[in-house]
Amino acid sequence: MKRRIKKVAVVGSGIMGSGIACHFANIGVEVLLLDIVPKELTEAEEKQGKNLKDSSVRNRIVNEALQSSLKSNPSPIYHKDFAKRIETGNLEDDILKVKGVDWIIEVVVERLDIKKQVFENLEKHRTPGTLISSNTSGIPIKFMNEGRSEDFRKHFCGTHFFNPPRYLKLLEIIPGPDTSDEVLDFLNDYGEKFLGKTTVVAKDTPAFIGNRIGIFSIMSLFHMVKDMDMTIEEVDKLTGPVIGRPKSATFRTVDVVGLDTLVHVANGLYDNVPKDERHELFKLPDFIEHMMDKKWLGSKTGQGFYKKVKKDDGSSEIKSLDLDSLEYRDKKSAKFDTLEKTKSIDVVADRFPVLIEGKDKAGEFYRKNFAALFAYVQNRIPEITDAIYKIDDAMKAGFGWQHGPFQIWDAIGLEKGIQLMKDEGFEVADWIKTLSESKDKSFYNVKSGKTYFYDVDKKSHQKIPGQDAFIILDNIRESHEVFSNKDLIAEDLGDGILNIEFRSKMNSIGGDVLNGINAAMDIAEKEYDGVVISNTGDNFSVGANISMIFMFAVEQEYEELNGAIKYFQDTMMRMRYSSIPTVAAPHQMALGGGCELSMHADKVVAHAETYIGLVEFGVGVIPGGGGSKEMTRRAAMTFQKDDVELNRLRENFLAIGMAKVAKSAHEAYDLNILERGKDIVVVSRDRQLAIAKEQAKLMAQNGYSQPVKTNDVKVLGRQALGAFLVGTDQMRAGKYISEHDQKIANKLAYVMSGGDLTDANYVSEQYLLDLEREAFLSLCGEKKTLERLQNMIKKGKPLRN
Repeated sequence: MKRRIKKVAVVGSGIMGSGIACHFANIGVEVLLLDIVPKELTEAEEKQGKNLKDSSVRNRIVNEALQSSLKSNPSPIYHKDFAKRIETGNLEDDILKVKGVDWIIEVVVERLDIKKQVFENLEKHRTPGTLISSNTSGIPIKFMNEGRSEDFRKHFCGTHFFNPPRYLKLLEIIPGPDTSDEVLDFLNDYGEKFLGKTTVVAKDTPAFIGNRIGIFSIMSLFHMVKDMDMTIEEVDKLTGPVIGRPKSATFRTVDVVGLDTLVHVANGLYDNVPKDERHELFKLPDFIEHMMDKKWLGSKTGQGFYKKVKKDDGSSEIKSLDLDSLEYRDKKSAKFDTLEKTKSIDVVADRFPVLIEGKDKAGEFYRKNFAALFAYVQNRIPEITDAIYKIDDAMKAGFGWQHGPFQIWDAIGLEKGIQLMKDEGFEVADWIKTLSESKDKSFYNVKSGKTYFYDVDKKSHQKIPGQDAFIILDNIRESHEVFSNKDLIAEDLGDGILNIEFRSKMNSIGGDVLNGINAAMDIAEKEYDGVVISNTGDNFSVGANISMIFMFAVEQEYEELNGAIKYFQDTMMRMRYSSIPTVAAPHQMALGGGCELSMHADKVVAHAETYIGLVEFGVGVIPGGGGSKEMTRRAAMTFQKDDVELNRLRENFLAIGMAKVAKSAHEAYDLNILERGKDIVVVSRDRQLAIAKEQAKLMAQNGYSQPVKTNDVKVLGRQALGAFLVGTDQMRAGKYISEHDQKIANKLAYVMSGGDLTDANYVSEQYLLDLEREAFLSLCGEKKTLERLQNMIKKGKPLRN
């Protein structure tokens, strides 16, 4: 029988439990969220005359926990309506309901005795065959199911979600001694396909894979910062985006996560891995002990390695902890010659060989850091996993590293990595010596678009399983290239589908991207059946190249600017009215022009974590690449009988005027940026391109016909224009917007009303595009707009509020 997950029970409603419940609700699963019954009334409940038998009291803990989670920022849920999929209850009155669920996930406090009590109670009501798992971060799975039935043990394992469950991709699956292969295979597939996770099956060892390597890496830096007499700013500078890791780097990350959380895992490792060759590294340095004593735990206590303080003038500033004096001081800048040499290197992997050759403190830091990391991960095979790619996957998905340890080692070179270890006094593992003596001398290679890893047992490269459902652009880019220029590459995806991939800085849309789109579309319309617009960047596209706009505007080259904007519009309309289907696959930020491009594709296959919106108001203009036109058209096309037409148009007007950005792809439906019944949302980022390709194929196979240009967009003329102008007057009078903001809003009102028409009328899309472009150009000449553009360019910000 096919196992289906229609309903899950989550036992424990704390931060993790509520977060896991919300993420299952995100993907359409019904959730039963349970917690304990309070043992005493609150002061408020006593005043209300309630008693411990009242249902509101008995469910107080679970309800308050869930509501707290739903109010948190960032939100754990894709859309507020999805919270309705979560039913709350308590472990006394509602535990009978677990017999009707398909998966029970225990998320109670990290104490073995309590977990075992919970499992004993659950087994009394659980239906045989139901999946049951524990979200533990380190308690051995083999101890948890002692005394349980054979059926329980067969269907039981650890499922370690990382916090917050919506955003962090890692899901570790840890089998117990009796877990069936069917359960492991199902969860491995379900986590990736339905939950959008990178699923890694780990061995039942302390802290599993992610935390074992991640905590080692942090603790290694804690000791190194003192040994090398470095500041926390220097370490954060060296361990952030320059090596493909989050902006929060090391010490800011610890502040966000909480020092107590890190210390808990580090102490657990110190106690439970006595034979680890770096055992003493998990012992807390003195400055960490001091911080724990002082309760300097990070964001949760208002201070950690960094502290925000109020100045005399009321403004705020960030202070940094001096690790010698253990007092807070002004932040210090961190600059290194070695980092300057990497500024022109866009590909992170290409920076590693440069970084380790540095002659300054930064170069010494990287040599020591990578040597320690390589030495440690080599010895975790086969202790925590048999496969090197699982370590890399865990670090990328759980800690936000762009490259895992073995991928970094490959970038540096196997022999160079070995030499770094030897220079620092580390021994080289036998299996590394064997690899060094082989022909390949690499941990990974690519064949026919698939990635192969070095299998330590087989002493040869084997294909990483599970790739057949993915299309990995990094693996096919060079061999499948059809067209390229400086900022764009078009790749043959097979089956008659061409992919168009932006490669500009932050995937901004400038002249080379537009030229590339048109050139690729020329090829596709002659030789292919469909087109997908997708890329592997951190963001789909942050919008138009504002430097280009600023250059034209400041030089008052309005004819050239008009031509550039028209070219942008024409390119978007080409996507709309191509002879072959076009599918956009946005992810992360899809702002301004990135949003406009998506809205002009025949179909959007959006990743759930897509933050999309028309944000041009932030730089003092209106959407000029077809966005203003498109929101007008969509308002007209979605009018239904008995609707107030002006209300529908006003919604879209406000979406642009308030520069609204959807906080998930599901919220984009509410903003009319995604269209219900046409555009779809996928949870798995890894599968997104493959799904987009299939959608393009399906449209072509079903007999795609080139759309006929629309000439019947209903605009409301003065009826809408008058209402909008009254509204902006009131906003200005109430001092909610500036005079310049009112001017922008009035320009947008003119466009979306169809101009100063006496009555409602039907117009073409080109008519609206011409109004949009005229308004955009006039705003570019405004001093305030130029100041905003210049300010954003200086700060290196994308086109957004």
